Amino acid sequence: MHLDFIEIFACFMVLFAIIDIPGSIPIILDIKTKAGDIEPAKTTVVAFSIFLAFLFIGSPLLSVFGVDVSSFAIAGSFVIFLIGIEMVLGIELFRHGHAGGGSIVPIAFPLIAGAGSITTILSLKAEYETINILLALILNMFIVYLVLRLTSKFERVLGEAGLQILKKVFGIILLSIAIKLFLTNTGIVLPHAR
Repeated sequence: MHLDFIEIFACFMVLFAIIDIPGSIPIILDIKTKAGDIEPAKTTVVAFSIFLAFLFIGSPLLSVFGVDVSSFAIAGSFVIFLIGIEMVLGIELFRHGHAGGGSIVPIAFPLIAGAGSITTILSLKAEYETINILLALILNMFIVYLVLRLTSKFERVLGEAGLQILKKVFGIILLSIAIKLFLTNTGIVLPHAR
């Protein structure tokens, strides 16, 4: 095991793009309006714990439950699809009974530690040293924590009208991501798909 700053940077960039916490801001704000305050530390720790579990015991962990990575991704696609439906139609499908109810589901999982990012962790392990992936993951979790901590500031800057527009746009993007995740992991090919 040796530290390699190029590997750390490469892993960091891949994970940053897949986790896409800046792109999740409108979704987080929408969940916050329904669930109440989000607990940044709790959300970050839970997401980080999920990533760590998959970094160190990944596929064997899923196989204990008789689940493969593709099935896990398909389940995640359904949750993401439902979040997209909520955002586009302005309805409530997830019930959050107490403050911080959205901190773990759906924010920590599957929004941050989702099927795509977990699969990416498993893929990175085949190519990079575990210590370098771990350091890249810690840096990403620090950014996740900062973004979650500053959601109220984003809310003030965007205003109500801006939030509504972003919510609809990102809802459609989430629906598209969910469908792509579903199709990729089921092997279904749409006619005329490029």
